[in-house]
Amino acid sequence: MSLASVLATSPTQQIGVGPYNYVPTEWICILFVVLYSISTVLHLGQALKFRLWWMLPTATFAGVLEVLGWSARLWSSKSPRLLTPYEMQLVGTIIAPTPLVAANFIILGKIINQVGPQFSRLTPKLYTIIFCCFDVACLIVQALGGASAARAVSQESSATMGANIMLGGIAAQLFAIVVYVALAAEFFLRLKYNAPFRHVEQPRISEKGQRSVSKNLRILICAMAFCTLCIFIRSIYRTVELAGGWFGPVITTERYFDWLDGAMVTLAIYTLNFFHPGIWLNKDDPTAYASQQAADEEAAT
Repeated sequence: MSLASVLATSPTQQIGVGPYNYVPTEWICILFVVLYSISTVLHLGQALKFRLWWMLPTATFAGVLEVLGWSARLWSSKSPRLLTPYEMQLVGTIIAPTPLVAANFIILGKIINQVGPQFSRLTPKLYTIIFCCFDVACLIVQALGGASAARAVSQESSATMGANIMLGGIAAQLFAIVVYVALAAEFFLRLKYNAPFRHVEQPRISEKGQRSVSKNLRILICAMAFCTLCIFIRSIYRTVELAGGWFGPVITTERYFDWLDGAMVTLAIYTLNFFHPGIWLNKDDPTAYASQQAADEEAAT
């Protein structure tokens, strides 16, 4: 099978076939269902092994939503005119990456706590509270928009309002990601040039005011940057898709969705599998691991 044939639209994807205006390709749907299922099981096992319970409602939950969304698309490949699977995939795939974004927010807070909170404009705890609360709000908005659009489709009425609500949720998420990247960039620049933002009483900090960043931690930071980039690309795509309307050239072209949504989220979620915070965050520092576990337990109480 050549690359051109993979990128090309299947002959069966005729405009006007069902609510998609194409027929989802069966083997592509099966591929993503399998990939997301494997990642979800891995995330569940990793969260239990390392006792990172916050990875359950974030990365693991994102995987479950993607499995449901792509299972619905697989159903649609058999019954393209049926509305129920279309509604399921609409809601599932639109909100699934949101918990994954929350995982990145939390990981950044833990990295800051480990290498030097005095270089961060926000405290590690505030990163979790502010960004995760905003992420939950985006999730709710996108879910409400998806439900509204799905209901409109089932009633054969205009789904424009639902699309606009989803668009607002995704745009807000894009804004949160941009702010998150800006704050992270400022933190790493301050860390590099040893320019603390504030004084922090922390016994783990060296006399120079900062801890050295290990090779493994640098790898984790690069992995988080790649994960964020993938989600950012996906969010831009969904913004353009919804802004173009339900019958626009973007939303009615399957290969855009497969590559810019399915593939991007797959890369992001597997990045967290291969560079899991339970393995890489404290790999070179057992003391930091114990301190982080104590902090997590204190936050949970």
